[in-house]
Amino acid sequence: MRPPAPAGARGVWCLVLLALAGDAAWPPCRIDADNRTGLCKGQDLARVPRGLPGSLRGLDLSYNKLREIAAGDFAGMTQLRRLDLGYNNISRIAPDAFLSNLLLEHLCLFNNSLHRIPAPALRPLVNLRWLDVSNNLYRSAALDDVFGRLRRLRELSLGGPLLQDISRGDFAVLKDTALQKFAIKSASSLRRYEAGAFSWLNTTELWCDTALDESAAALPVMLRDLRGKPLDYLRFRNLFEFTYYTGDADPFAGLAELQITKLVFYRGKFNENLLRLALLNVQRSSVRDLALVAIDFARSPRWNSSSTGAAAPRLDRLLLQDISNPDVLRFDWTFTWLSGVATLSIINVNFNYVPCDAWGEMRNVEALDISGNRLEDSYIYNQRCRYQGIMPKLESFVLAANQLLSLAVVAALTRTWPLLARLDASHNGLGSLQETCQWSPTLRWLALHHNRMTVGAFGCLPTTLEYLDLSYSQLDRLDMEYFTRSPRLRELRLSGNKIKFIPSEWRCPRLQVLAIDGNSFGVINRGSFVNMPQLVSLAAGNNPYHCTCDLYLFLEETRRRGRPTLADWPHNWTCYHPEPLLDTAVAAYAPHPLECDVPALVAVAVASTAVAVAACAVLCWKLDAGWYLRATYRLVRAKYSGRRTGAARRCSYHAFISYSRADADWVHRELLHRLESTAPPYRLCIHERDFTPGHWIIDNIVENIERSAKVIFVLSRSFVDSEWCNYELYFAHQRAVGLGTEDVILVVKEPIDARGLPRRFARLRKMLGTKTYLEWPREPGRRHFFWLQLRNLLGNPGGVGQADGGEEETAVDATT
Repeated sequence: MRPPAPAGARGVWCLVLLALAGDAAWPPCRIDADNRTGLCKGQDLARVPRGLPGSLRGLDLSYNKLREIAAGDFAGMTQLRRLDLGYNNISRIAPDAFLSNLLLEHLCLFNNSLHRIPAPALRPLVNLRWLDVSNNLYRSAALDDVFGRLRRLRELSLGGPLLQDISRGDFAVLKDTALQKFAIKSASSLRRYEAGAFSWLNTTELWCDTALDESAAALPVMLRDLRGKPLDYLRFRNLFEFTYYTGDADPFAGLAELQITKLVFYRGKFNENLLRLALLNVQRSSVRDLALVAIDFARSPRWNSSSTGAAAPRLDRLLLQDISNPDVLRFDWTFTWLSGVATLSIINVNFNYVPCDAWGEMRNVEALDISGNRLEDSYIYNQRCRYQGIMPKLESFVLAANQLLSLAVVAALTRTWPLLARLDASHNGLGSLQETCQWSPTLRWLALHHNRMTVGAFGCLPTTLEYLDLSYSQLDRLDMEYFTRSPRLRELRLSGNKIKFIPSEWRCPRLQVLAIDGNSFGVINRGSFVNMPQLVSLAAGNNPYHCTCDLYLFLEETRRRGRPTLADWPHNWTCYHPEPLLDTAVAAYAPHPLECDVPALVAVAVASTAVAVAACAVLCWKLDAGWYLRATYRLVRAKYSGRRTGAARRCSYHAFISYSRADADWVHRELLHRLESTAPPYRLCIHERDFTPGHWIIDNIVENIERSAKVIFVLSRSFVDSEWCNYELYFAHQRAVGLGTEDVILVVKEPIDARGLPRRFARLRKMLGTKTYLEWPREPGRRHFFWLQLRNLLGNPGGVGQADGGEEETAVDATT
């Protein structure tokens, strides 16, 4: 047996296994579901991960710590088309590193530490179309003949911070390669440019990041080398990076001989003299698009007399952007250089005042953008200026991201411009003032998003608009009258406001596009947009919706009709009420079909009511409810009649006897004879003798039961068949309940089966089951005891006397 390894050795083996496992897996990378794209960006990787899928078409390894690309790093990735290795520290690439990647089209090696252009590694990449090996540490940009074989190459970027010399034959291998873009970067100050270096280039775009502070004379040489080339776009970055040009020679000489139509100066130092020289050459050239972006402009300390002539080039577009010194606008103390511009953009140039003469010089401007500056109401509109007849060609005006507060000022400035159709005044502070405005009748498009609008601002809006954007303007209500006065409005954007409800009377007959997402309303229904018959697109998500039938029926009708299209459905459509549905997607809200179908719900309700009524009718018939209702009615009527006549309850009889007609002979022969022949006699009430003639029978029953101390029921099979006997039993029971005493005496004349009694005799059935009753004995010898019990229940017969009005009255002990 081999002895166990020491603890330290075991730890080393564990680390090795973990390292191998880390190479086999690739946790730093995110691979898409189709295994076509791998994202390993910014994972501090020191080497290319192992085990990546061979089916990858795109792989991003940028922003890591890679130092070397070895031969087998991308082996097996035969489908790879795009590889990004930028922002690493790669100093070496093996010659056969890309041997397996013959389909590679896009390769980025920007910002690494390569000391030479890796031509041997690029040899197999005959399908390469985009290559960036710029911002590396090689000192020579000379290209190997490998680049001559990359005939599909369309974009190539070279150079770096150590490139100080550009020699004549550096790009000779590219003479037959039709490039779309060629970019070259040099050191902070290019030391030498050899004539003819750019003459080999066959490109439509040239990006030069070459500082000429110490070699300004190289610029005319570069321009001469580009004569006759299909160059259309020329961009200079940091043309003069550290010093302002003060020479007498024209560095832009030769620009007029080029075919370029667009010229860009990005960053770098420009003084008045250099800018004048550039403009004079542009004026003589075919350039129609000029951009000055982020340049450092300054006044020239002395005027260069050699740069004579008025600089007023005719341009389709002039862009001045991100310039901290607004003096660039009138660098020669006039605005004449703006007179030939059709599209003028002055963005973030930090100016806050427009002199009166500036408007007149912009007479040919068709589109003006002065966004991102510091313009205020009184600085952009001066009442002492004459605005009549100026800007005769202006169609589009952008005032966004300034410091404007008054819509009336904007309207007054633009109302005499005869062709103005589009106005963008977004990102200001407009809309909070109560104003009246007069606008140009030609205005059709107005953007006022990201302002501070109130409902009163609608009175200052133009009514000729076809497009209106009031998004993100803190608007909480709408002025319905404005929309009735704006018959041309076709597109309305109100996103991101605080609108709390959608008015049902909202009329906008030509509106086609409406965006009301991100507001505060929770209810929309089928009637919300009924007065917008041409509405085809609606964005209404991100609102606190009440998920009720109104919303459900609106959505169902929208689906059925196919319009309007819900542009943001189902994203951000969320239930806010009721609480059980909080944060539920509106698309998942599905109420019961009957809950929201009103006709079906009414039909079900009517049918249910009919069934319930029928069931109640059957139940009432089974339980003799009709009989009880009639009895109760008669009882109430009799009692009410008694109170109306002032009659009071008096105990004039010891007992009221209830019996059927079939038992009358037994009652007279036995019951009355025995009880009324005692000394003193019992006073008994029977209907045949004691009911008052001419009164209603029911009234007689109620009155005499009320005036009797006890009620004797003679029970027999005939009693059960008598409706009047049942009335008397019901009234007697009701009286007993009302008085809180039990004064009912049951005499069973002949046997009765309590379980066979009709339903209306439920009380009698209960009495027979719970109350002691007297049974008439068939044997004569036992009848003496029967009469003794009955007299005991009736009490002492001697308490009967005369009451007021001549009636007899008896006082009976209720506990007898």
